[in-house]
Amino acid sequence: MDEPDPDAPVFDEVHRRDRMVERQLVARGIADPRVLEAMRSVPREAFVAPEWRREAYADSPLPIEAGQTISQPYIVALMAEAARIGPTDRILEIGAGSGYASAVLSRLGASVQAIERHRVLADAARERLQRLGCANVDVHCADGTNGWIGAAPYDVILVAAGGPRVPEPLRGQLADEGRLVMPVGESTHHQELVRVTRHGDAYASQTLCAVSFVPLIGDEGWPANA
Repeated sequence: MDEPDPDAPVFDEVHRRDRMVERQLVARGIADPRVLEAMRSVPREAFVAPEWRREAYADSPLPIEAGQTISQPYIVALMAEAARIGPTDRILEIGAGSGYASAVLSRLGASVQAIERHRVLADAARERLQRLGCANVDVHCADGTNGWIGAAPYDVILVAAGGPRVPEPLRGQLADEGRLVMPVGESTHHQELVRVTRHGDAYASQTLCAVSFVPLIGDEGWPANA
């Protein structure tokens, strides 16, 4: 596991990001050049606590506040690629966490509405994103299972938590030909990553791979004590 000198110059972090992209993403089949460039451009170390900076480019989730985690880089890239994000797309992200994926998405689409149910995480994510100049991201503290109707419909909806089903409000806020990528399963720890595409009033679903996410808590997800 990488353990760089904490006083090393910035270009070492750039080198670590490049190595992460090549070893963790390209080697596993992530091929979208826009996704790879976005992953290269976002400093993951800016989204973790100081004591975890040495592990910022590890091939694993890392702990953040409120008992949550920052997603594994591969999972962020996999979901972004699966969503087929275009530069004019309006994106809704459920489960903003530290704000890392929000920053990646900000490089890919026109606008991002990011929802986080934990106030401490929402406030910290907003501050980090502002500091990095991600002006096209708005962070809201709310129940993500209800979506964010104020900016709907969305071309892309990404859900970074596993639910028992795709919440109906999210289906309703998806634009025609829009894509929703989300972990779904009967377990709160093991799910299948699915992509749902809307075609008018019909929805086509495709299973992508097995994953393990934290539970999606809310009115249209799991109860808080799940």
